[in-house]
Amino acid sequence: MAMPLTHEYFTADMVRALPDDGKRHELVDGELLVTPAPQLVHQAIVLELATRLKQFCERQSAGKTMISPADISWGPDSLVQPDVFVVAPEEAGASAWADIKTLRLVAEVLSPSTARQDRFAKRKLYQQHGVATLWLVDAERRIVEVWTPESVFPVVERERVAWHPARASEPFRIDLAELFGL
Repeated sequence: MAMPLTHEYFTADMVRALPDDGKRHELVDGELLVTPAPQLVHQAIVLELATRLKQFCERQSAGKTMISPADISWGPDSLVQPDVFVVAPEEAGASAWADIKTLRLVAEVLSPSTARQDRFAKRKLYQQHGVATLWLVDAERRIVEVWTPESVFPVVERERVAWHPARASEPFRIDLAELFGL
């Protein structure tokens, strides 16, 4: 499980100044979250989602698909690294992480060490900052929880997940049996 390093209040600048220790460092409301490298199945799912989303976004001009490590920050007490995310088309040409504020889609692939933070602290942060669609991908349960900014509870998808960004002529779809059967 990701645990706070100390009880000290951190800022995004403080996190950026930490030495590279091979771990993922994120910040939610001033709390530093440190997690180990992801498991193999986590990375396989990230790669599959990112590859398919990149192809879709390029065909549909729906934004730019990215993967972490990243430094997405909406203020001095937040700094997150979404597993897979789509940057809004109007920010797709950004040259610095600080210029990216509008995420159309975020997919967090749950791991034993990150599930609690992804489901609660990071989900709330994404909702507060208007991330249009959040997917919490649970490979163990073979489901995807779909969240929007106004969601109180997720829609739980068991067969396929879809995302239809504005201006796209068709939705992006992926069958979960394919995704989890890698």
